[in-house]
Amino acid sequence: MTIVPKVRTWAEKAETLSLEGRLFIDGDFVPAKSGAVFESVNPANGAVLAEVARGDAADIDRAVATGLRAFKSGVWSRMAPRQRMAVLYRFADLVEAQMEDFALIDTMDMGKPISEMLSVDVPLALTCLRFTAECVDKLQGTVGATAPDVLSYVLRQPLGVVGCIVPWNYPLLMTMWKIAPALAAGNSVVLKPAEQSPLSALLLARLFVEAGGPPGVFNVVNGYGPEAGKALALHRDIEKIAFTGSVEVGKLMMLYSGQSNLKKISTECGGKSPHVVMADAANLETAAEWAAMGIFGNQGEVCCAGSRILVQRQILADFTEILRAKAEAGYRPGDPLDPTTGMGPLVDVKQQKRVLDYVDIGKQAGAHCLIGGGVPEGLEKGAYVAPTIFTGVTNDMAIAREEIFGPVASIIAFDTFEEAVAIANDTSFGLAAGIWTSDLGKAHRFARDVEAGMVYINSYMNGDMQFPFGGWKESGNGRDKCFDALVSYTQTKGVWATIG
Repeated sequence: MTIVPKVRTWAEKAETLSLEGRLFIDGDFVPAKSGAVFESVNPANGAVLAEVARGDAADIDRAVATGLRAFKSGVWSRMAPRQRMAVLYRFADLVEAQMEDFALIDTMDMGKPISEMLSVDVPLALTCLRFTAECVDKLQGTVGATAPDVLSYVLRQPLGVVGCIVPWNYPLLMTMWKIAPALAAGNSVVLKPAEQSPLSALLLARLFVEAGGPPGVFNVVNGYGPEAGKALALHRDIEKIAFTGSVEVGKLMMLYSGQSNLKKISTECGGKSPHVVMADAANLETAAEWAAMGIFGNQGEVCCAGSRILVQRQILADFTEILRAKAEAGYRPGDPLDPTTGMGPLVDVKQQKRVLDYVDIGKQAGAHCLIGGGVPEGLEKGAYVAPTIFTGVTNDMAIAREEIFGPVASIIAFDTFEEAVAIANDTSFGLAAGIWTSDLGKAHRFARDVEAGMVYINSYMNGDMQFPFGGWKESGNGRDKCFDALVSYTQTKGVWATIG
């Protein structure tokens, strides 16, 4: 007789998950020097997941000193590139072997649906790590054309100790976008994860050492931005800060660099991205499906979310109704551990209040709330906000100008292509932009004229690992994912040798 094992639900699996909350320094888990802790809370129900060590400047000092010692020893920075590549490949294999654990951790820590973690976040994190590992021995210097008695060459070398400060909306994926190229280039890393979602980073650090990464090369200091993050950015032994977060804090990173050692700063600071739908779009159903994903995917907690949906007036009514249907059918809030859930809670009640406050601001400004705008019935215990669509929005309204970072779409009508480009560019941000059109000329003129670091034609938030991720204007100055990201964690050294 065949015995069929009982299939456990994700909720049952979550109960067996062991969560580590201490700091990870010099290859081991340690408490904060102060002994202070804070709580990591499940935004779906308010339950405490774990007590997390609250690192501060003293812990940053300890982690940076450990990273610098490891860097100067050459145990990682001077490891043969193919050996470093092998460690990173083993690291990727270990992450993949614990895919379900990573999915569960981020789902419970920040509310992302488990189905999205398994289909998007973990696979893309693995792709990033393996792509970057493959690039390790592709970093090359150059030899100059000189007189015969001179040899001139340029070395490309790691920076030293790199500080990575990552957001809470994609805890695993954003962490990997930063640490993978930094480590691949031979640097040591001190990572400060967002206090709202620190748990998956700690598992990553342990697996790096298990894969053969030398202790001290990858360190994690949990904590709050004004305590741990600021100390990391001001530290004189940090050679680069790789930051993703708000514009306000991104600007502080620049100030901290000037106040310390002129360390390199790369920033990705969010956006208010325009998603343009022309009347000649080939298929409004498809355009609406991508538009819905572009603002309601990941609960709208996406820096390049297409939160300003610009629709040509002659199709405005039809497109709005299709978008409403897509939002209501595909993004129904629910338990993030249920594989059928299309939208989980926001990261915490603070973010929930921020989004709901913007909904009130939009209503007061005269925009019409077509759907959503509140907490879904029956989900009052969590940090939920229903998918929300505003119509009648003008580009001078706060809901069209300020990053809300939640599931709130603003539909803005326009008449001509030129007007659409003008509205698209009327923002202090410049991260992403998209257009739906059958006119090849319009598509490429839009790509040429729109002020954004990434442009999507007849899709949205698409791309692969060779596609650079980053923005213009106040959206920041760095690039993630691509080969240039790896290069940005190195510096050049020119050598001039007279050989006789």
